[in-house]
Amino acid sequence: MSITVSTFYKFVSIADPAAFKAEVAAFGCTRGLKGTILVAREGINATVSGPPDAIADLLGWLRSDARFRDLVSKESFAEVHPFRRFKVKVKPEIVTFGHPDIDPVANAGTYVPPERWNALIQDPDVIVIDTRNRYEYDIGTFQGAVDPGTQTFREFSTFVGEALDPSKHHKVAMFCTGGIRCEKATAYMRAQGFPDVYHLEGGILKYLEVIPQADSLWQGECFIFDERVALEHGVTPGDYQLCPDCGYPIHRPSSADGAAGVCPKCASRANAS
Repeated sequence: MSITVSTFYKFVSIADPAAFKAEVAAFGCTRGLKGTILVAREGINATVSGPPDAIADLLGWLRSDARFRDLVSKESFAEVHPFRRFKVKVKPEIVTFGHPDIDPVANAGTYVPPERWNALIQDPDVIVIDTRNRYEYDIGTFQGAVDPGTQTFREFSTFVGEALDPSKHHKVAMFCTGGIRCEKATAYMRAQGFPDVYHLEGGILKYLEVIPQADSLWQGECFIFDERVALEHGVTPGDYQLCPDCGYPIHRPSSADGAAGVCPKCASRANAS
């Protein structure tokens, strides 16, 4: 495979996001990169693709800045770019949650490395929560994980208020694709009084990268936000594509009959009408 896909984020203070955006854009445009980098006062969030040396150059350049010295990249691979162009954008948040008072740097939950994750989520005293959205949960999640039923991450705090109670749920384990949503979700839950909140370090992507399939508690595939649609163990492309009518993830056509999977979203709409 000739293209490396790098996913990374860092919550750190950026005093002038517009100026930093210009620096990142100027650097990336000379390296043949594609994908999206979001910049906000609270940090940086990116998924970019490019030749291995171009990705190494970008990460090396960022890590030369003291603010990003410990930047962690989750990497997978593709035959061709899974993005069409390179974009750097300034946003109010690097992941939209809607609670600007939450500080992931100061108050995030306890990080749990992939090698210790299985033991944690098999503890009967732990409630395991998937912080992602319904369409992501539907195609893959961890055994026993609770689906919050959200359509956007902004709805997660409503789920917490309606379904969870810090006096009852003493140990909460959470996970998401690359880890960024859990940074805010765990900080929010700690602020709401939940005593022991944990999250999967590096997210599902790191788990699928380092945990052998034979030892895995992951079921299905992991939805990602690029043209590969989903990844499976070994962070290799899976068997999903997006429905051409509504954009919901569905199985690719099988080689046997050429028929794609039925889109549950379109089917639900058809039944309702």
